[in-house]
Amino acid sequence: MSFTIAIDGPAAAGKGTISKAIAAHFGFAHLDTGLLYRAVGRHTLQGLDPVEAAHALTAEELDQGDLRTAEIAQAASKVAVIPEVRAALVDFQRAFSRRAGGAVLDGRDIGTVICPNADVKLFVTASAEVRAERRFLELEEKGADVTRGQVLADVRERDARDSERSTAPMKPADDAALLDTSELSINAALAKAIEIIEQVQHTAR
Repeated sequence: MSFTIAIDGPAAAGKGTISKAIAAHFGFAHLDTGLLYRAVGRHTLQGLDPVEAAHALTAEELDQGDLRTAEIAQAASKVAVIPEVRAALVDFQRAFSRRAGGAVLDGRDIGTVICPNADVKLFVTASAEVRAERRFLELEEKGADVTRGQVLADVRERDARDSERSTAPMKPADDAALLDTSELSINAALAKAIEIIEQVQHTAR
C-alpha cells in the first residue's frame, strides 16, 4: 500500500530536514528531488547539454557528496527552468512516489505537478531574511567566503526564478497545508508536520 507525502517550499525553509525526519518517523522512503536538478546542474558546469544530462541521469549520481555547493545550487536553479529537463525527470519522481510502504518527496512542484494526488501536501516556507541567515551560517561553517548581503541576494534571485518560471512554478498547491518555520525550531516544525499527516491518516482509516 502506498502513501505519498509531497513537501514543497523555497530554499533554506527547512523542508529537506523536515522531509528526512518525517520519512524516518513513519518508515517511508525519501527523495530530495532537488538533487536531481543539482546532478543535472553539475553536468552543465562540466560542459554537458542539460537536456541530455537529464535523460542520462542515474539514481547512483544522487549519492555523490559534492552536490550541495552554492555553485551547483545556482546551476540547478538555472536548469530547472528548462521545460525539457523537467519533463525528463518527471517519470523518475512519479515512479518513486508510488513505491509500496510510503514515500516522502520534497522539491518545488511536487504537490502541484509531480504528485497532484498525494495523500498529504505541505508547503514549508519562511521569510527570505530568515532563510538567508540560515544559509549564511551553513556556508560560513563550511568555510565559504560570502557575506550576509550576498546570500540574501542569492535567496531572493532564486525565489524569483523558481516562482516566475513558465513551467511548474513554485507555489503552494491549493490543498497544501502551509507551514511557516520563520519562528519555529526544527523540532516544533516537525511536530506540526507530523500532526497534520497523522490527522490525514486517521481520517483515511
